[in-house]
Amino acid sequence: MKPAVTKEALLNEPVRHIDIKQLNIVPLVDQMGETAFQARNLARAASILDMMQKDRECAVILTLAGSLISAGLKQVIIDMLENNMVDAIVSTGANIVDQDFFEALGFLHYKGTQFIDDAILRDLHIDRIYDTFIDEDDLRVCDDTLAVIADSMPHGPYSSREFIEEMGRYIEANNHDKNSIVYKAFEKGVPIFCPAFSDCSAGFGLVHHQWHNPESHVTIDSVKDFRELTRIKIENDRTGIFMIGGGVPKNFTQDIVVAAEVLGYEDVSMHTYAVQITVADERDGALSGSTLKEASSWGKVDTVHEQMVYAEATIAMPLIAGYAYHKRNWEGRPARNFNAMLNKPQVNP
Repeated sequence: MKPAVTKEALLNEPVRHIDIKQLNIVPLVDQMGETAFQARNLARAASILDMMQKDRECAVILTLAGSLISAGLKQVIIDMLENNMVDAIVSTGANIVDQDFFEALGFLHYKGTQFIDDAILRDLHIDRIYDTFIDEDDLRVCDDTLAVIADSMPHGPYSSREFIEEMGRYIEANNHDKNSIVYKAFEKGVPIFCPAFSDCSAGFGLVHHQWHNPESHVTIDSVKDFRELTRIKIENDRTGIFMIGGGVPKNFTQDIVVAAEVLGYEDVSMHTYAVQITVADERDGALSGSTLKEASSWGKVDTVHEQMVYAEATIAMPLIAGYAYHKRNWEGRPARNFNAMLNKPQVNP
C-alpha cells in the first residue's frame, strides 16, 4: 500500500538559516547579564567571545558537534568566517559534509515534524533529524560526489583538512553554491578538521573509492589532523575556543595543549579563552558535559576567561555570535590563513 502522504508534500518548506547581521541583539544580551541562571551565563560567554575578537594575538578555534547546519546555523558560521572572527574549525563530519557541502551541491534541509511514522519516511527515502527532513536520494549524490573528489586526487594519505580543501576547490571549479562553510573557509584559508571524518557521507564516498581502488587509494590520516592542529597552537600560542556541543571536536581541540607539551614545547599556554554551549550533564563523567574547570586540571584550559552555557545550540549560538558580531571588535582583525602555513613543509627548530 502506498503511503497517504507524498515525498513532495513533506519536502516543501526549506529550513532558512539565521542571519545575525539583521538584528543587533547587544542590548538584549547585556540585559540578560543583569539577570540570573543561564541568561547571565550566556551574557558572560558572549563577552568572552568578544574578548577573543579584541585580542589580536588570539587565534579563535570554533568546534561544532550536533546537527547544526541542518538546523539553520550555517549563515552564523559563514558570517563569522567572512569577518575573520574564526581562524580554525574542528567539526563532526556530518556538519561539514552531509549538511554544508550537501547544501553547496544545491540540496536543502526541510522543516518537518517528529510526530510522524518513521516507516513512512523510510519508504519515501526521507531521513529525519528530530523535526528536520532530508532527501536520502540527495544524500546519495553527496556520497558519490565525495568518491569523485577522492578519485581525482593523487593516491596517498591526507589529513581531513587537506581533503576538505579539495572539497572547496571542487565547489569553485564546478560553480556550486559558494555561500558555504566549506567554500568560505577554502577562500579565507581557514582550516577545517574533522577528526572522525569517515563518520559521515565522506565515509561512504571514501569506502566506495577504496573498494574500487584496493591497491592504491586516498586515505585519511587522523594523526596528521592532530599534528596539524597542534602545529597551529605552536605557531600561535594564544588561543580561544568557542565550542558548540562537545564530543570529539571538543576533546581534540583541548588536547593540542598537551600534544604541544609532549613535542617539547613546555612553555605552551593553556587555551586563554573558552566558551562551551552544551545540554550535556557533567555528573556522568562523560566528555561532552565535562566542565572547562575540569579541563584545567588536565592543563588544557585556563580558568580566568571560561564559561559553560547550558542551553540548546540553536538558541544560544546566534545570541553569543550575534553579540560579538555587533560589538564589531573583529574589525581590523587579521586573517591568519593557517591553511597556507600548514601547506608548507614542517620545519622543526
